[in-house]
Amino acid sequence: MNIEFFREYCLKKKGVTEDFPFDETTLVFKVMGKLFALTSLNASPAQCNLKCDPEYAVELREKFSSIIAGYHMNKKKWNTVIWDGNVRDKIILELIDHSYDLVVAGLAKNLREELSKHT
Repeated sequence: MNIEFFREYCLKKKGVTEDFPFDETTLVFKVMGKLFALTSLNASPAQCNLKCDPEYAVELREKFSSIIAGYHMNKKKWNTVIWDGNVRDKIILELIDHSYDLVVAGLAKNLREELSKHT
């Protein structure tokens, strides 16, 4: 995984915006204004934080040494995925989808309806 591919993948999703609300090196992706993914442009190795179902989060951490409790996030609901080659890109993409879907499911009804109108 690399930052450019991660960014492009996130931005292809409906209703997604990107910005730097915390500092000039933390790139944040939101769907309808709600955060679902973030990454540091300076981290080495690169990594991302993704929202995750709490039970699934624990399962992933047990299975992959490169998936840990979310750095600076709610440790129950967020994972940090370190891009050191131990987690295949396909799985990282699935985890991005999972995070996005969790956030969309938690949106207010009017925001979900508005999102459904996006192309």
